[in-house]
Amino acid sequence: MKKQDFLKDVIEHIDITSFDSSPVINAMRKMSFSSRDTATASDIFSRMIKDRACSNILCLAGSTSAAGCMRIYADMVRYGMIDVIVATGAAIVDMDFFEALGFRHYRGKPLVNDKQLRDLYIDRIYDIYIDEEQLQACDATIQTIADNLEPRAYSSREFIREMGRHLSIHAVKPGSLVQTAYQHNVPIFCPAFVDSSAGFGLVKHRVNHPGGHIVLDAVKDFHELTRIKIAAANTGLFVIGGGVPKNFAQDIVVCAEMLGHKAAMHAYSVQITVADVRDGGCSGSTFKEASSWGKVDTTYEQMVYAEATSVLPLIASYVYHQGDWKDRTPKAWANFLDAQSQAPIK
Repeated sequence: MKKQDFLKDVIEHIDITSFDSSPVINAMRKMSFSSRDTATASDIFSRMIKDRACSNILCLAGSTSAAGCMRIYADMVRYGMIDVIVATGAAIVDMDFFEALGFRHYRGKPLVNDKQLRDLYIDRIYDIYIDEEQLQACDATIQTIADNLEPRAYSSREFIREMGRHLSIHAVKPGSLVQTAYQHNVPIFCPAFVDSSAGFGLVKHRVNHPGGHIVLDAVKDFHELTRIKIAAANTGLFVIGGGVPKNFAQDIVVCAEMLGHKAAMHAYSVQITVADVRDGGCSGSTFKEASSWGKVDTTYEQMVYAEATSVLPLIASYVYHQGDWKDRTPKAWANFLDAQSQAPIK
């Protein structure tokens, strides 16, 4: 088989505006197990949007973007449901930015000869195929963006904003999460940014510019996100997966306190995960456990133990068709941080 035999069936991203899941969610509300949890999660996310003082933080981990949910996240920003994003580098670069450059993800099979895929330069995420040569072109674009920046320390939020600026001019596929967030002044943080395709491009940038290169400052990330928490009247978490993005967003409550500010715990929290609680992990712990650390209030919290591509479209479509987002005022936290960057550190 040739490379094109594997890379032919394109992943199509679901459009939450094309169907109304309200009847399904309303029926689930009267059921039990994961169905009722999904309905409760929908209600909490809806409550987050109705609370005009609440800044909503999307925490994104895992490969749901590549698996067909990419448009959902961009629509959450486009329709004013989300004010801040904390994500893995892979979700932002290898998946979203990658497709914005005109490349695609392809439907494959989990049971396949991976040595043959390697020989053809095809990467696999379970049943998704990616052209490695296209990923390297994505790496090179990251390097080009870095090459054209002033050598200094950047938060990942600042660098991703430059990626959005690049796409506003050069995007082959408009409407990506990175570009949409840039256009709507929604900051994106990737505290482990180089753990992604971006890392390769940034290493090449560093090697090619030993006398002056950019560096990414994860502490600056933490401080910037904490500044949002300090300034925000209220905050809520909508978590896909868990890991670093989830705990990073939870920890800003404690960090604000350490800096001498009285910051309320996250008032709302929803997590969709397949992680288990019995090993002390749950991809960042349950929200009830996080409450013991002073991070999350448990008045409005819901863990949904499900694979995200199966329930996220239902939740997001329900909230979209409720229409409460139409009355929200954009928080524009990216503008706030740009202004804060000129102020003294405190």
